Amino acid sequence: MRRARRSAAIRARLSAGLLIAGFVAAAGACAAAPPGVVVDHLPAATGRYVGSPSIARLPDGRLLATHDHFGPGTSEWTSAVTAVFSSADDGATWERVATIDGAFWSNLFCHAGAVWLLGPTHHHGPLVIRRSDDGGRTWTVPDGPATGLLAEGEWHTAPMPVLEHDGRLWRGVEDASGGREWGKRYAPVVISAPLDADLLDRASWRFTPPVPRDPAWLGGRFVGWLEGNLVADADGDLLDILRVEAGPLAPGERERAAIVRVAADGTAAAFDAAHGFIDFPGGAKKFAIRRDPAPGRPVWWSLASACPPSLAGTVKPAAVRNTLVLLRSENLLDWERRTILLHHPDVARHAFQYVDWIFDGDDILAVSRTAFDDDDGGARSAHDANHLTFHRFARFRDLGAADSVVDPATLGW
Repeated sequence: MRRARRSAAIRARLSAGLLIAGFVAAAGACAAAPPGVVVDHLPAATGRYVGSPSIARLPDGRLLATHDHFGPGTSEWTSAVTAVFSSADDGATWERVATIDGAFWSNLFCHAGAVWLLGPTHHHGPLVIRRSDDGGRTWTVPDGPATGLLAEGEWHTAPMPVLEHDGRLWRGVEDASGGREWGKRYAPVVISAPLDADLLDRASWRFTPPVPRDPAWLGGRFVGWLEGNLVADADGDLLDILRVEAGPLAPGERERAAIVRVAADGTAAAFDAAHGFIDFPGGAKKFAIRRDPAPGRPVWWSLASACPPSLAGTVKPAAVRNTLVLLRSENLLDWERRTILLHHPDVARHAFQYVDWIFDGDDILAVSRTAFDDDDGGARSAHDANHLTFHRFARFRDLGAADSVVDPATLGW
């Protein structure tokens, strides 16, 4: 009965979409809005695109969201701009409260009564951290090693989760000094600091040596790994789970992630290629992993832009970002696709990608770098997104295949 009701609902939604599309074509009406709540919109003609969404709930209950600007109309290669938005009504409406000069690929997290932002200053720039004590309206300036400049040189990351574990904060980043080729230049690094430390002081932070890559991995198809998630497994061992780029998939082949193991004291990390690659839906794009805070046996969740089996062998999975799925795991090795949360049939100019999210009781709150239609001709491409959108996925633990926004069978699942 539940499946029948859900199938009827899916048909109704698809019919509504066809009616809307027909109305637009016939009457020149406004383009259909993307799903969720639009937090920010950057028309493609500006040459500015939405990147690196992040979300946090502040101690006072308000929501904070950020995204950076990238593209030819921006300063991403010199001193990138990040926009900060606040919501006092659980995401129904948003207000822009700050613009940060010199922040890129950065994530929000709350700690010690403040909100923090961690990432490079620009594309492959130095690694910095900032603190805000007024809900994201003003931020410290990382102009030295005592005020938030954590590392000079060239760094890469995305808005990845910060893990609190065994008295320390942990975060995955990548050293980007290994040449000039995307992917190949990245080497995973794990940084950590004591919970009671001054996070603006470089001396508080510990860095593992970079983990080298081997192009011979995956039968010589390995390109690179990036955007690592720090998690602790059921035994308390630390893992850095990374996105993997290895080119097009063969029919029947799945996207992969890589698991780097981290020393308990944060001084070293290592990778075993014989056992370190796992099947992971959406593993060719950025994904975030978090452990369920509900009591009971450990469970981890992720939201990922998965490449459907119907497209395997036809495109690079890293370019397929139009299908957002909810994943569940009980061991961090085997991942189950629970439901399809967001989908658009077009791959070239529609995407729900780089999704950052948090638990909110029985719900998940998420922000997406969304490429979708608008009144200005739509997104330049799936990659070059034109919207930051907010989403609430209610009662996520109860969702299954029958709750998908599109029938999984039509995508080969």
